[in-house]
Amino acid sequence: MIGFTDFTECNVIQITLFYLIYRKRRMYIGRFAPSPTGLLHIGSLLTAVASYADARTHGGRWLVRMEDLDPPREIAGAAANIVHTLEAFGFEWDDGIVCQSQRHDLYREALGYLKSHDLVYPCYCSRREVQANGHAGVDGVVYNRHCANLPLERAAPNTKIPAWRVRVPDTEVMFEDGIVGQYNQHLARDIGDFVLLRADSYWAYQLAVVVDDAKQGVTHIVRGQDLLISTPRQIYLQRCLGYAEPHYAHLPLLVNKHGQKWSKQTLAPPLDVQKAEPLLRQVLGYLNIPPAPEVDKPRDLLAWAVKHWQMARVPKQAVCTELIPK
Repeated sequence: MIGFTDFTECNVIQITLFYLIYRKRRMYIGRFAPSPTGLLHIGSLLTAVASYADARTHGGRWLVRMEDLDPPREIAGAAANIVHTLEAFGFEWDDGIVCQSQRHDLYREALGYLKSHDLVYPCYCSRREVQANGHAGVDGVVYNRHCANLPLERAAPNTKIPAWRVRVPDTEVMFEDGIVGQYNQHLARDIGDFVLLRADSYWAYQLAVVVDDAKQGVTHIVRGQDLLISTPRQIYLQRCLGYAEPHYAHLPLLVNKHGQKWSKQTLAPPLDVQKAEPLLRQVLGYLNIPPAPEVDKPRDLLAWAVKHWQMARVPKQAVCTELIPK
């Protein structure tokens, strides 16, 4: 017969093992996921620093993923330049860099699951037809669901390759963002049935990012507020696919003097690796991290950011990086 002391020790061991297994499963895993459609700029650096600092502050892992799913828009050599820039700025990531272009099988598997549960349908409408028959939503035109209920054998009178759209519910998706606070969106009214696989056979960002985050075990996503509007769609897909929902925190956008988000389209200057330290100090200021002392290398500034990181101090509103003329 087991004595009381033995029983207690057994329970302690079991609880400890359970805790260690749970902690491993739910260990903080963050990520930075640039696209090689352009070079890294000051806005990219803000996201990299914030996601890195949040992960390391929580004793977590930080992954880098290359979102290279749109070859016509990619710039030759951009992926290698991105990696070189991150290294020059002192970033160290866990595991190898994952490239979305090597993960088509995972996306096909996810789409197959959605097909088997009648959550998606083929759409043969042209872009012109979608524009003409839809209505304005919060992120483009809301599709009028013309193909949603057509029998598959009647959907296409010819051999045209369809896009695949996911059926969205007539309901709101709400989540608590770590910076913005509560955010909600009515999918049917504001977004409509959205594309997962384009008619040109390229995977849509919304499906790929959800699958990759789940397969890589990502638990926390820290990224720019330009992607806030996409998050309810991604949460809905997570629910459809049975994935866990990550924690989200959407950073303020860095804008020019005209209020435009810095990007390739607004001629954002690429990061200069020779100016890594002043650029890092600039970004730390935007994140309300206290000024750092003199350092020997950029990596020391990242260590300072980790030590002094507080998500609550990150501003909610856009930050202008240029002097505005009076």
